[in-house]
Amino acid sequence: MIYFWYQVYNFCVQTTQRVGEILLRDFARVEASRKPDGSLVTKADKWADEELRRAVKQCFPTHGVLTEETEHILPTSEWCWVIDPIDGTTNFTRGIPIWGISIGLLYRGMPVFGFVHFPQTRQTYHGYYLANTGLTGPKGAYLNNTPIYTSSASPSPNHVVALCNRSLALLKQQLPCKVRVTGVTSYDLMSVACGATLGAIEASPKIWDIAGAYPILMGAGGCFLHLSPDSAFPLIPGKDYGSVGFPSLALAHENLIPIFKPLVAPIIPPKSVVVG
Repeated sequence: MIYFWYQVYNFCVQTTQRVGEILLRDFARVEASRKPDGSLVTKADKWADEELRRAVKQCFPTHGVLTEETEHILPTSEWCWVIDPIDGTTNFTRGIPIWGISIGLLYRGMPVFGFVHFPQTRQTYHGYYLANTGLTGPKGAYLNNTPIYTSSASPSPNHVVALCNRSLALLKQQLPCKVRVTGVTSYDLMSVACGATLGAIEASPKIWDIAGAYPILMGAGGCFLHLSPDSAFPLIPGKDYGSVGFPSLALAHENLIPIFKPLVAPIIPPKSVVVG
């Protein structure tokens, strides 16, 4: 099993470095079109999606793949890779240097390994979260191979919480921290994982937005509040996740839940599930 995790990590390093270097050539040089769900896509997204799917099939032929641009139905295979070829397409097209390649590895529907690479800023995160899966292997979360941990701080005007565009209505109320909006779900969750922010509120991400970030956040000591009546994980084989949202609240530690959960009530269903 140790060799397997070594293979998984090396695959992600080599593949995202290669794909990321080519994407840098298209940064701020391509135009986006709008998909039926309202999100944006470019020729660079489609190219990266194809390259990443092909690489998975070459290195892990028995594994399934679920991606933003093509494959939305979770396969029945025990292992499945969930890929967002460019998380932050709007930033990518407009010349804003916060965008990344997000990869999550599922085992029986549970995200157990995450890898998020931001080519423009040269930041690469990875992490493991094997709890309740029966798997053995590495633990923890890392930024450029240095261990990272979530913050233990309490909210104050000197701390930061990240919002998504669809949660901006929360600005009408008094928030306990300063606010940042990057437009990139994986980046927001990584900011919690590395201790830069205390929380990230994501009103409607898809599974490819969070599958790679989730194990890193959890491996760094964070918690994940799924703001939906249904459980976030495990995912269900055969289900189409193309239109399924994962409204969520990522927090640095569980003591923040009673502070932030009431604040997000205007944008969430009446029931929620805590993970971690």
